[in-house]
Amino acid sequence: MSEAKIVIAGREISSSRPPYIIAELSANHNGKLETALKIVDEAARAGADAVKLQTYRPDTITLDCDSEEFKIKGGLWDGRTLYELYEEAHMPWEWHKPIFEHAHKRSIQVFSSPFDPTAVDLLEDLNAPAYKIASFEAVDLPLIRYVASTGKPMIISTGMADAEEIQEAIEAAREGGCEQLAILHCVSGYPAPAEDYNLQTIPDMIRRYGLVTGLSDHTLDNTTAVASVALGAAIIEKHFTLDRNGGGPDDSFSLEPKELVALCRDSKTVWSALGAVDYGRKSSEQGNAQFRRSLYFIKTLQKGDVITPDAIRSVRPGFGLPPKFYDQVVGKRLDKDVEFASPVSQDSIDWSS
Repeated sequence: MSEAKIVIAGREISSSRPPYIIAELSANHNGKLETALKIVDEAARAGADAVKLQTYRPDTITLDCDSEEFKIKGGLWDGRTLYELYEEAHMPWEWHKPIFEHAHKRSIQVFSSPFDPTAVDLLEDLNAPAYKIASFEAVDLPLIRYVASTGKPMIISTGMADAEEIQEAIEAAREGGCEQLAILHCVSGYPAPAEDYNLQTIPDMIRRYGLVTGLSDHTLDNTTAVASVALGAAIIEKHFTLDRNGGGPDDSFSLEPKELVALCRDSKTVWSALGAVDYGRKSSEQGNAQFRRSLYFIKTLQKGDVITPDAIRSVRPGFGLPPKFYDQVVGKRLDKDVEFASPVSQDSIDWSS
């Protein structure tokens, strides 16, 4: 089976390329366009491949209702209604164009998670290079089909979805016409404890679904994300902010600039270290090969002398015969004179003796 891959704005994303790093801007603009633009700047400076937005209005994602069903119980947003939260967190639609333009100037890609068809239409007008389906929307199959109809690459986050629901989302994307599809393993806790991630799921998802697979990580540091690369993650998405203490709805579980720099660096280091199956001597080892053990004469001997066990020893450096020849050498006669501390060589032995 050929390797799964997708391409976003000319950048191939697959297990044979360094991981694709997405900085999730989310609600971390905290109501200021200039903050959103600074986040784009810092993501580009850190080496991320893309910044991701969320495109919705409170009325396109929920209802303005304060009944118990619409109230959040527990966690970061305890006691708030969904409408109140999304009214604060949403990014005004008129901000999208200047953010897209600014990202283009900074040579970093920007795309978004749309939450209804009108959001998709807005993003299409801005020529978004790809789309992300958020975990909570992975069960919205009509939305997935509508996004798929754009013909753009799509990434589906799978938090809270079981194997059957993930398969249904994939089928909806294919039915809608999506040819470039990736999925992200995700735990939809904010923050999520590392022990909930069960990263062994990633290679199983790769085998089960045959798609480019990555990680949407809501843990508080980079350990889980970096470890996921060793298990095949080709995409890493992390929430990103200028200041974790900024007071916004998503700030507290987001990376700060120095941490995003570390994620971009360390995830690529892990990918490079994976390499391929290779039992050969590596380039960095070449200079040290001379210091392996080998057989050396530890006394001066004459041609014709029998080589006794007390005449040779396995020592460093490695210019003599390998130690595995010790038993073959002992008992043989010398074919020439040898000095103390000279290497045992093929031509110093009378192999016919």
